[in-house]
Amino acid sequence: MDILKPFLLTLLFALSLALSAAETININTADQEMLMSIKGIGEKRAQAIIDYRKEHGPFKSIDELAEIKGLGQFFIDSNRESLV
Repeated sequence: MDILKPFLLTLLFALSLALSAAETININTADQEMLMSIKGIGEKRAQAIIDYRKEHGPFKSIDELAEIKGLGQFFIDSNRESLV
């Protein structure tokens, strides 16, 4: 059993990473709470994304997030894989 425990823990860790990486967030439909689950997004930035959507319509690309104050290219590049 002692030999099996590290293997199972490693397997569980790998599965949790795979599941978290597989989750994508649609920036055109996500609510404030879902937007806040993105690394680097707090309450104010989440609301700024929602306000931008209301004013300008749906985002045409993820790169358009750079139009929002406080969200630059580094943020976009860091989160590109989890955003649609």
